[in-house]
Amino acid sequence: MRAIGVTEYGGPEALHQVEVEAEPLGAGQVRVRVTAAAVNPTDTGVRSGLRDDKPRADTVAIPGMDVAGTVLELGDGVDRLEVGQRVMAVVVPHGEHGAYRDEIVLPSGSVVAAPDGSSDPEVSSVPMNALTAALAFELLDLPAGATLAVTGAAGALGGYALQLAKEAGLVVIADASDADRELVTGLGADTVLPRGEGFADAVRALHPEGVDALVDGSVQGAEVTSAVRDGGGFATVRGWDGGDDIRLSYHPVWVRTVAERDDLLTRIAELVEQGRLTPRVAEVLPAADAAEAHRRLEAGGVRGRLVLDFS
Repeated sequence: MRAIGVTEYGGPEALHQVEVEAEPLGAGQVRVRVTAAAVNPTDTGVRSGLRDDKPRADTVAIPGMDVAGTVLELGDGVDRLEVGQRVMAVVVPHGEHGAYRDEIVLPSGSVVAAPDGSSDPEVSSVPMNALTAALAFELLDLPAGATLAVTGAAGALGGYALQLAKEAGLVVIADASDADRELVTGLGADTVLPRGEGFADAVRALHPEGVDALVDGSVQGAEVTSAVRDGGGFATVRGWDGGDDIRLSYHPVWVRTVAERDDLLTRIAELVEQGRLTPRVAEVLPAADAAEAHRRLEAGGVRGRLVLDFS
């Protein structure tokens, strides 16, 4: 079947169409016909070999962590889904097992009913980033009324963090450029401060003791830790744990640890269906244009997700 992947690591041009075998279906698994796959920054790491320094001779690496599609087949013991049902799913990519393919087999816990009222491209833009934000809040464990700062608020992770924070009754201070201020305000930020250098100082000017926690969507790390009060929480992506700093409680967020949490994924789908979590699609491109999607993503400035059409 068709897939989009790499046989040699490299830049966007390394992506091309490949033929792969259908994955076997086991007990507790679901075979999904993929109609849309979102393009995320993690996909560029799979393509470039960032997470694997071994040369590729006769194997294929297929990126992609988000899919929308329909159920083709159910493994033994799966009774929560039905053949033909529209679904959304999160993928933990490994080798040929990635979202950029016509069909994929996934653990049933990674697949839930798609929210009504949203298109397949919209559905595919949600799972990975929304799950990452949901896990961040689970780890931070903030009570209603707590103060939260969010960096990268105009991005996919930051935007979902804003909306989930408001669901939890938090007071949110976010960063944004002038061009993104209206977007970030619309997603729920109570206060919007200029992005970049000086954000932490600006937060402290509003909250002299520091905020209770920060979700670092733009991966600024040590540059923004001073925005948080002593003993506060700091949710990070890409594994940063604060190093030797013991002033804050650091929470590296690994979405793969909740990739089979159908309870979290179902709740996310419900919030989308209720209009309380907003899918973010920048543009839909044919699957064959995956290289162009990666070029545009790496060039920066994309708001929402570029989505590959596999329908």
